[in-house]
Order: sequence, then structure tokens, then C-alpha cells
Amino acid sequence: MEIRQPLTSDLDLTQRWDATQMRILDAADELIGARGVHGVTTAELARTAGLSRPTVYRNWSGADEVVRAALLRRVIVLLAAGDQQADSRERIVAEVMRFSAAFQEDPLFRSLLDREPEVFTRYLLQRFGASQRVILQHLSAAIALGQPGGTVRDGDADEIAVMLLLIAQSAILSHGTVSDLLDQAAWTRELGAALDGHLRP
Repeated sequence: MEIRQPLTSDLDLTQRWDATQMRILDAADELIGARGVHGVTTAELARTAGLSRPTVYRNWSGADEVVRAALLRRVIVLLAAGDQQADSRERIVAEVMRFSAAFQEDPLFRSLLDREPEVFTRYLLQRFGASQRVILQHLSAAIALGQPGGTVRDGDADEIAVMLLLIAQSAILSHGTVSDLLDQAAWTRELGAALDGHLRP
């Protein structure tokens, strides 16, 4: 994965999906929110979007691919709302913490975390997908920007970014299982310390 500075165009939804595709993704959001991922079928996507099934198939191979694209779109929206020029350890940690909180507060992701946690195993943990790769691209770029200033340790920015993502991802997906052991303030504090320690020279 090539390290480069985050580009605004990477987070421009209109450059990834055209109007018809966005309409299908809107339908996916509606169905996922109402029924969960298991309620999303190509027929339901077409009906909800007011399009034909062949139109859906011309854009995606099936409902599973549409779900992946819908989750990616939400990740991009959350990323676009953040610090695009994080160039120090402090700013990188703050950005990862902001994204983690936004992810947990997002209505669709919150619903999936509560109702279908296995979805994240399927779409995020079994193999790195597009959602994770776009996050890694921005983390890697930020790490590379922070290294010359001395606030981020030396090393392969891509590799450091992968572990940084795994730390945050594991903490988010395990949050509910440790709620009796760590309240929200403690969870936030300890995650921030873990991220900072991973990046510290």
C-alpha cells in the first residue's frame, strides 16, 4: 500500500458512486437500519430504491456487495468529517478517538453492534475490506507526516497503521463485553493511552 497524503477526492462520494448507485446505497441503509444485514436482498434493494433488479445487478454483483459498499460509504462520511491533516502523534490519536466515537454513535453502526455483532466479523474481521483499506490509507499518510517531526516513532508507516487500526477496531468491537469492567470514561482513557503508546518514539 503506497503511503501518501490524504486527498479530499478520496472522500468524495460523487467520485465513487453515481446517482443511481447512491440511490441503491440509500435503499441499503434503509433496509439495514430496519431489518439488519440479513434483511437485505437484491429484490428488496430494487423495490426500496424504485429500480429494477437488472439495474441493481448492472452496478453490483449482489446484495452482499451492496452492503459492503453501504458500510464503506458510511466510513468515508465519518472520515471526511475529521482532521485531514493530522501530522503529529497527538493529532493522530485525537483523530482515531474521534472516529471511534463517531463510529459507535452512528445510528446504523450502533444498531449493527447491538443487534448483529457477527456482521462485523463477516465484513471487517474475516479479511481486510475496502472500508478498512480507506481508513488505513489515511492513518498511514498521517503517520508518515508525523514521523519527520519526531512525535511518531520511526518504522514502516503502513505496518504501524495496520496495528493502530487493529487496536482501535478490537477496542470498539469488544466495548460491550467489558462495560462492567471499564466505564465509558475509563475505556476512552485506556484506548487513548494504547494508541499513544503504539505511536510514541
